[in-house]
Amino acid sequence: MSAPVAPASGQRRWTRLLARWETLLVLVVVGLVALGASLSPFFLTPGNFSNLIAALMEVAIMALPMTLIIVAGEIDLSVESMAGLASAILGFLWAAGVPLWIGIPVVLLVGILGGLMNGLLVARGGLPSLVVTLGTLALFRGLALIVLGPRGVSDFPPAFTELGFGHVPGTLIPWPFVIFIVLAILLGILLHRTWVGRQVYAIGKNAGTARFSGVRVTRVRVGLFVLSGLISSLAGVILTSRLSSARADAAQGMTLTVATVVLLGGVNIFGGSGTIPGVVLAVLAVAVMQNALRLASVSVEVQSIALGLLLILSVVIPTFAHQAKSALDRVRGGRPPPADSIAHGEAAVS
Repeated sequence: MSAPVAPASGQRRWTRLLARWETLLVLVVVGLVALGASLSPFFLTPGNFSNLIAALMEVAIMALPMTLIIVAGEIDLSVESMAGLASAILGFLWAAGVPLWIGIPVVLLVGILGGLMNGLLVARGGLPSLVVTLGTLALFRGLALIVLGPRGVSDFPPAFTELGFGHVPGTLIPWPFVIFIVLAILLGILLHRTWVGRQVYAIGKNAGTARFSGVRVTRVRVGLFVLSGLISSLAGVILTSRLSSARADAAQGMTLTVATVVLLGGVNIFGGSGTIPGVVLAVLAVAVMQNALRLASVSVEVQSIALGLLLILSVVIPTFAHQAKSALDRVRGGRPPPADSIAHGEAAVS
């Protein structure tokens, strides 16, 4: 009796590809583009695509370090307030006569210090990151109001504002998009191709086991929060440049969108899985959805409802899919699914 023939390797690869969360996101983006094209004749114009990308870049940039933090089993709710504090400090320094080449490094240093405070309270103090960053969400916003008050600063030089709404020469590609892509590549390599990334996944799966395996859990967690503070302050600088104005309430309300992008990108809210490419695709999906609704003259309230539903679905669908797969495995005899077939887009830890 001949042995059963194993499926062709090509067929297995296609099956694994179709099972990945990123493949679903590609289909979602295509569907949203088709929806946008049907809602408005201006949707498919090059200028509109440039605008829809630029409008979400600060959120996209803050979503990248948030991805690493959630993969590690933590969360940072203070990103929007750190961006606002960065904008307020930059405006205050500029109004006081401090040149931007000094003011911007000072702002980035403030972001590092804010992230360090979050990291130490969570990793060293043993406090829940949800509670700590909820507190610093209010703290950083309060500091921004103290620094700048209700006034705005808007007399920035053209060379600075060009960073926010200018384009790469000869193209319609916004400069913030270039910054986002560079950061996505760097953090993607860090998460998926280095020992640091393997440690981040290990901490998210089981921090205790990771610690016994020699992973410096405290150091990694602190480093992730520092990275989040630094990049959030950078997003505040870019937002100030794009709006040509520094205000204490800058970036208000962006945390919800950042969390939606990260979870829609396939990052497990409980930690241990998720990919940078998935988050990049989620950025495109949310940007296309918001732009299509805006061109269709949909009210801000309905747009907010759509974003909230997207956040819920990004958590519910992978959870139900994982439960259904586990039930199917038990019916088949309890054989565990292959690691690379999980629909949530988990990256390899080995």
